[in-house]
Amino acid sequence: MLIKAAVTNEKGKFTFEEIELDEPKADEVLVKIVASGCCHTDLGGRDQMAPWPIPGVLGHEGAGIVEKVGPMVHGIKPGDHVVLSYQHCGHCDNCLGGHPARCDTWFPLNFLGKLTDNSTRLHKKDGTDLSVFFGQSSFATHAVVNQRQVAVVDPDVDLRLLGPLGCGFLTGFGSVVNVFKAGFGDTIAVFGVGGVGLAAIMAARIVGCQRIIAVGRHQAKLDLALEMGATDVVNSKECDPVEAIRAITGGRGVKFAFDTSGKAAIIKQAINASSAYAKICTVAMSPDTLNIEIEQEMMGPGRTIMGSTEGDAVCKSFIPKMVDYYKQGRFPFDKLCKLYKFEDIEQAFQDSLDGKVVKPIVVME
Repeated sequence: MLIKAAVTNEKGKFTFEEIELDEPKADEVLVKIVASGCCHTDLGGRDQMAPWPIPGVLGHEGAGIVEKVGPMVHGIKPGDHVVLSYQHCGHCDNCLGGHPARCDTWFPLNFLGKLTDNSTRLHKKDGTDLSVFFGQSSFATHAVVNQRQVAVVDPDVDLRLLGPLGCGFLTGFGSVVNVFKAGFGDTIAVFGVGGVGLAAIMAARIVGCQRIIAVGRHQAKLDLALEMGATDVVNSKECDPVEAIRAITGGRGVKFAFDTSGKAAIIKQAINASSAYAKICTVAMSPDTLNIEIEQEMMGPGRTIMGSTEGDAVCKSFIPKMVDYYKQGRFPFDKLCKLYKFEDIEQAFQDSLDGKVVKPIVVME
């Protein structure tokens, strides 16, 4: 079928084109995309900061309605409202052990432009293959995806808002619940108050953390963090975050420190603001991420530093749970979102970069 897509033909640019989409195979699903979140990871592909091959179609926070399913698809039917998440092989030890976000082939499957069968379902009208992104390429009116990355959600919830649950909000929420396993009476500092950080703050409130400290540079976002569940905020432009966090925690530091920046200096702050036996988790990469000099900060206090991908969540079961928390009013992620027309995708990303919006979402119709 012919579909409309925002194609990346050259570095740093989207071009709207009519392209061809193949029929779904036996274990695949055809989804009419209703809306897609705009994530900084997409910018990594568009601007070629990541090794994603162009030309291709980006987008990895898609939400839509199922139009067709292959004969081997189970638990998904036409008419279902769904959220699309990351691609994974389904048969390596990590996938079989309930950790598909740690799939042995997670990076090539999501970033190198092919599906699990090493092909693509997207083509230009002249037959040129187009790279896929995260196995979905949701900056388009339709997508063909593997059933493993499709989560069926409550049809009573506004589907336009749900795409970011497939990646950004999933990463923040899941890292608190699945990676830290935070709970009653725990202390956590969240460095960065964008969509991922604010989702982590809301999750920390849900699981009962005693102190939830938001660290950022923009007071408006810190004020929003208080609304979302932070007990304390630290403006890193006005004070030393390490000293501030230790003052809030009576000198002990936090049990969990969550970094959304990937910047070496901020990760170092997260380490030094944490307590003995603390866990420090980062979910981003930047050019200097690997230039962190750590020695006494780790050995003496027995801290653990780790990374998290997609919140170590099983998307098919975890995403519907997040939707239920939203329905209860306990996970109000809609307050972070702004809707844009699909044709305004460039403006949506620019507003995000300028700090005018936390989570832009493009709506296809």
